[in-house]
Amino acid sequence: MNTAAAEWTATDDGPEHRPPGRRSGAWCAGLLLAGVSVLVGFRTADSDGDTPVPQLLAFLPWLLAPTGLALLLALRSRWWFGTAWGVLVLGLLAWFIEPYGKVDDPAGRPVADLRVLTSNVEFGQGTGSLVAAVRREKPDIIFVQECDYECDARLKRDLSRDYPHRRAVEGGGSEGSAILSRFPLRPTDGVPGTMGMPGAIADVDGHAVRLQLAHPMPPLPGQVDLWKRELGALRAAAVTDRGTPLVLAGDFNASQDHAVFRRILDTGLRDASRLDGADRTATWPARTAPTLGAQIDHVLVSRDFAARDTRILDLAGTDHRSVITDLTLHEGR
Repeated sequence: MNTAAAEWTATDDGPEHRPPGRRSGAWCAGLLLAGVSVLVGFRTADSDGDTPVPQLLAFLPWLLAPTGLALLLALRSRWWFGTAWGVLVLGLLAWFIEPYGKVDDPAGRPVADLRVLTSNVEFGQGTGSLVAAVRREKPDIIFVQECDYECDARLKRDLSRDYPHRRAVEGGGSEGSAILSRFPLRPTDGVPGTMGMPGAIADVDGHAVRLQLAHPMPPLPGQVDLWKRELGALRAAAVTDRGTPLVLAGDFNASQDHAVFRRILDTGLRDASRLDGADRTATWPARTAPTLGAQIDHVLVSRDFAARDTRILDLAGTDHRSVITDLTLHEGR
């Protein structure tokens, strides 16, 4: 009995007092938990930090894998402090993975239906696939990001008959963007940014609906502050003219695990993917999604809308998956 007690004590004094196999397992567990805990700490503090934190936060749900491995190693090493640490981190991750924001039914009777599609065509390379998807899905409003000059010309040529109304910021590479609509549009100032973010007000069966395309800069190393500023500008646009229903859609280069994106949701906007049970479905990078990726393409709507049949579409030629959703506009709150 005394020998067993001594052995038990030795295995819990710390990694340096364990047999070599258990010692290495405990050290590996500690390193994994330390790395994950840094990211969970920023998430708990409601902060995006600086590189590499915002880039890694986009993949927060996937931190369950190293945390689970660390917990298993801690248990096999009989490192009880590490086991408790792993359980705590695992619990926090499970809490944060839950969908963010409130969901409630819109007030008032339904007055109009519209189908919305948003697609990043990656420097115009996915334009042909987008045109085919539009002809198949027949959305009423299309938000297109990274639509270069050639993309813009093809959309005019192939879709202008069905979508005679448009607002666009022409540009090369990733700078060009466009809103195409079956409904009449009148221009708004849009949101200034490094890449085009046009806006408009649509006349949807006699009801004004504000449209705003989102495409802020990604959180590249050295440009995280610019990413935060441009997402902040989208938040400011979201609280302008609260009396008009709003659809804010595009490539946000951010997920619900980024504090700066959650501030947009805090204005009262809801993600159509969440309203229809498709939250956490990865949209980027298309090559590894949905197995591995992040949901950074969104259709956000004000509380005037209900959403149904939200789907994620795979398009050839682009590193983003597209989001399409059917919205129902309800009369004023």
